[in-house]
Amino acid sequence: MNDCILMDHGEGGAATARLLTEVFLRHLGNPGPLEDAACLPGFDRIAFTTDTFVVRPPFFPGGDIGKLAVCGTVNDLAVMGAVPRWITAAFVLEEGLAISLLDRVVASMAATAREAGVTVVGGDTKVVGRGEADGIFVNTSGVGFLPPQRALSVAACRPGDQVIVSGPVGDHGTAVLLAREGFGLEGEVYSDCQPLGDLAAALLEAAPDIRSMRDPTRGGLATVLVEMASASGVRIRIEEAAVPVRRSVRTACDLLGLDPLYVACEGRLVVVCPPERTDDVLAAARAHPRGREAALIGGVGEGTCGLTLETVHGGRRPLVALEGAQLPRIC
Repeated sequence: MNDCILMDHGEGGAATARLLTEVFLRHLGNPGPLEDAACLPGFDRIAFTTDTFVVRPPFFPGGDIGKLAVCGTVNDLAVMGAVPRWITAAFVLEEGLAISLLDRVVASMAATAREAGVTVVGGDTKVVGRGEADGIFVNTSGVGFLPPQRALSVAACRPGDQVIVSGPVGDHGTAVLLAREGFGLEGEVYSDCQPLGDLAAALLEAAPDIRSMRDPTRGGLATVLVEMASASGVRIRIEEAAVPVRRSVRTACDLLGLDPLYVACEGRLVVVCPPERTDDVLAAARAHPRGREAALIGGVGEGTCGLTLETVHGGRRPLVALEGAQLPRIC
């Protein structure tokens, strides 16, 4: 591992995994598979998660850092099958930040919390000197209830299972990048940032035996599927032609040399379910306003654990976890 922290370490890919293993887990322990939320032992089915948001710029097409903070926290609980209920919010503010900007962020956070059905019950504020932060950072923690007998896990995928994504991938990361840099590209690209608790609940009602759900944030769809395959000891296969990507996103990624499979989403679910539940999951997703563009993109097989892409040209290539910083500061 490098002698100092690099931007790569914050991208959710291979460098992040090494940092977790070689520093954090070495000292703090490893209670099991690294899920999006912890199921707390000794409590009555409580799920807990925490996250920090450092997106730049703080406002982008389709969202802002306040909306992103609530959605990111709620979604990490939802993919564990939990019902999100409460969150806390802590702010690090740089001297000189316009109070009007902060007011807009907090108002957006409040509106998103109402939409998601959660209550902000606590928080903290710290102010640092000019140049010691980048305007505004937000840390959130969330608590939700896990219904009885519900046990989703990144390590639960089984051969024969099917892989579904709830909508087009790559919207969020592309929208943030274009808002930050511009590049003179025309066309509208909006972040998919949205709370997914109600969609996750609808899918679990239709198919209670769903194996695993994740939201493909940092590292994108490919990195999340690599993590699932590794934790479950299986090989996941996806079809390039089946993965939904908006034309505007694909065009921007092609011009910038990015792979949309590795670009972050903030409003999509990746679902792994038994094959007999595929139609139920797809029908429930497409009947919901947050999952109308859901698609079956592949399946789970036996063999050496990993992820394989079947290309539009009929070939196959292995996909690995994101290595390097494709899009820094996007969530």
